[in-house]
Amino acid sequence: MSRIAFAATPDGAGLSLISGIALHCQALRADPRASLLIGEVSARGDPLNQPRLTVHARARFYDRPPAKLSGLRAFWLSRHPKSKLYIDFADFVFVRFEIVGANLYAGFAKAYALAPNDLKVDNVTDI
Repeated sequence: MSRIAFAATPDGAGLSLISGIALHCQALRADPRASLLIGEVSARGDPLNQPRLTVHARARFYDRPPAKLSGLRAFWLSRHPKSKLYIDFADFVFVRFEIVGANLYAGFAKAYALAPNDLKVDNVTDI
């Protein structure tokens, strides 16, 4: 289990910027199947009653440096401006998570199975 920075793309996929020396990066290269837990930490209440999304995906690596992927780089920095400090380090790569399915847990007794199309944003251009 690892904690990563994440951004949802307009076409419903996920995107992350990961160091190639990180163990989770090496694990995804060996087996691209991934499960991502997305949610906010709350100081109040039972964490199991907090909304969260579990995304089932396949990782696809962009093996070109982020500086050579200007559209992705701009998109990422618009959502994670502090990553400007390390985005151009030689070992960092973008990883796209192509969604296979998802489970939304919206609170006690509120669970929903989602298809990839359920995570797309309407009327937004792709990056």
